[in-house]
Amino acid sequence: MRTVAEHLAACLEIAQAAAPLDVVLPDAVGCVLAQDVVAGIDLPAVDLAGRDGYAVISTDLVGAGPQRPIALDVIDSVRAGDMRATRLVPGSAILIDSGAPLPLGADAVVPWEDTDRGSSRVAVGRSVAAGENMRRRAEDVREGTTVLARGSRVSARHVALLAGLGLNRVRVRPAPRVVVISIGNELVEPGQAREAGEVFDANGHALASAVTDAGGRAFRVAAVPDELGALTECIEDQLVRADMLITTGGLSAGQGDTIKEVLAPLGAVRFDAVAMSPGRQLGLGTIEGTPIFCLPGNPVSAQIAFETFVRPVLRQIAGRASLHRSSLPAIVSAGWRSPAGMREFVPVNLTGSPAQGYRAEPTAPPGRISLHALARANAIAVVPEGTQTVVTGDTLHCLVLDS
Repeated sequence: MRTVAEHLAACLEIAQAAAPLDVVLPDAVGCVLAQDVVAGIDLPAVDLAGRDGYAVISTDLVGAGPQRPIALDVIDSVRAGDMRATRLVPGSAILIDSGAPLPLGADAVVPWEDTDRGSSRVAVGRSVAAGENMRRRAEDVREGTTVLARGSRVSARHVALLAGLGLNRVRVRPAPRVVVISIGNELVEPGQAREAGEVFDANGHALASAVTDAGGRAFRVAAVPDELGALTECIEDQLVRADMLITTGGLSAGQGDTIKEVLAPLGAVRFDAVAMSPGRQLGLGTIEGTPIFCLPGNPVSAQIAFETFVRPVLRQIAGRASLHRSSLPAIVSAGWRSPAGMREFVPVNLTGSPAQGYRAEPTAPPGRISLHALARANAIAVVPEGTQTVVTGDTLHCLVLDS
């Protein structure tokens, strides 16, 4: 029997970080940068007006006030994007829009509201300081500056910066494409009519969502029956678009569980009992170089196995620096017996704060497999293999799910 640590090490070993790829900005969101991004231009590229108003020479308005406005001749107007060579002379002003290039000679902008909004001659009711209401060239970013470091995860705010610098492509670790296959004759799609003995396919939807949450691109396949030909054909068809395959179900020793028989001729896949609860029987290997993870059919066991083994692998493939969930020590509110020699994973509700400490309350009696309890949990308490009795007041490390 493998330990959890041994199985996790084997999982991480077969799935290395994906090769870098140049992608357009929309496809980069959620991906990790594979190289530093260096600004090729100044931002702004020229001095710009920061307000709608009038570009002026600040010394022309010394002493101006509401009771003593100073009049200036309006000699031109400049709109955003207007790159004509305009120049101010002493005693003049140029009507200007916010974001428009500042005329030569101008060193400030007077806002509309501080003037009489004259079109040929404007009365200005206050003085301005040099640099007021304008954005200097390279004020935001100077050419040659590293604006985003390798390993940064691209978000919408990063896209704004990249696009503002004129970049339409960046080099990233692409999000892994993950195909999720549910196996079982008894499975029906949620929303369809369910006959006696049939169950809704919870795993396909849940695991596909978990893949997306971990940074992958999920492709969910409709439930496949426990039939050798159908399952073989499905897996072979999905290899063309998969960086990783996840199957769920078909792992027990009962009749009709065909995943082991299907995978034997297709690739190097190993099936092991892993010392964990819930879950136990897991498959791991490669098919034509594509990693495959075989998870239990029970939805709670499948989710726990995904969190423990598959999520860290997805983050490794995507180039993430942090592979694992955040962990917090918490005092448990109740005691229970834990399976001997097993690492037990117990859904809990975590409350508290860094200053006061944290408490963990199981959302169902430990050992009971409950989808409702998992849904109510915001963390998973981990009981070490050497602990058989958890006592009220003991401290356990808890994996934070909602982080």
